[in-house]
Amino acid sequence: MMEGVHTVFIAGHARLPQGMAAKSMFETLTVTVEVDRKYGVIINASCTLATDHGREYIGSLLKGYSLKNDGVEEIAQCVQENYRGKATNAIIAAIRDLHIQYKAL
Repeated sequence: MMEGVHTVFIAGHARLPQGMAAKSMFETLTVTVEVDRKYGVIINASCTLATDHGREYIGSLLKGYSLKNDGVEEIAQCVQENYRGKATNAIIAAIRDLHIQYKAL
């Protein structure tokens, strides 16, 4: 670890469903997070949804969750309950993928 670097950047990927606006730009949806190394807390998050509003909303939903303590299912449930769009399953799959990357640290 570089001295003074207390966060790690992780990306998770999933296939987008047919009929999505983002599908014309990307074949996959990517969710990225900046995570505190010590506690696993998501400090910042983004994704490749087509609209700024969608990207910001997903970022605000994920911020503050701990990949270490809360686990992926609690985060997935939050997305399931609060995001109503065609990309729900892809977002959850991408979060599960990035959780795998986190556990490999």
